[in-house]
Amino acid sequence: MLKIAARFIRLFLKRWNIGRLAEPRSYPKEAIVQMTNYRVPQGPGDIVMIQSEHTGAVDILSAELETADLLGEQRKAQPPPLAPASTWTTCKMKEFKTKMGKEKNGRMVVKRGEVVTVRVPTHPDGKRVCWEFATDDYDIGFGVYFDWTPVTSTAITVQVSESSDEEDDEEEEEIEGLTPVGDVERGSKSYLRNRYGEIMPVYRRDSHRDVQAGSHDYPGEGIYLLKFDNSYSLLRNKILFFHVYYTS
Repeated sequence: MLKIAARFIRLFLKRWNIGRLAEPRSYPKEAIVQMTNYRVPQGPGDIVMIQSEHTGAVDILSAELETADLLGEQRKAQPPPLAPASTWTTCKMKEFKTKMGKEKNGRMVVKRGEVVTVRVPTHPDGKRVCWEFATDDYDIGFGVYFDWTPVTSTAITVQVSESSDEEDDEEEEEIEGLTPVGDVERGSKSYLRNRYGEIMPVYRRDSHRDVQAGSHDYPGEGIYLLKFDNSYSLLRNKILFFHVYYTS
């Protein structure tokens, strides 16, 4: 009886190849020579993968994705961080509006759905930029950005666009830079690319109640972008009184 059981077990193991150790596979000598003689490139960031024609196995000889040199170049392309602006308010609304109303460029109308950008270059005799503004009856969105670009003229210019998206498209056609987007109720989202930096995000300011004022020390040569955003208003134009100047 025991002999019959033992014989049955041997037949079962033989039938299903149980208990045998896997025999090592032998590879052609030519494949081994090709793998051994393959020259690994020494350049930074190179990835070399060799797939055997016989086994299908993939060997990764070098997998350096980014080097310190590449990261260093990326850091050099980014402008330095910008310090926050100093801001304050004053209650001399009537005096300020009266004064700016007499100035040639101290008053303008920001129409519904429009964004007005006042471009203020850094001045060789100045050390900081200052601004003051107020509106009649209703608030307005306001934010400050900086364009790290060589200054060819110290003239202050005004750019008007029908929406933030249109203004962003114009800037992207000129050069990739920071694009303020998002809901002006919550503050704009900024994307730092190459040339532009955010100092103050665009938020709705109570400029119809108090004069909004602020200043920012020059971080270097470039152009300040003071954005007055009325894109959220579908019905109301905003009368804006503003004053921009530099101090030494």
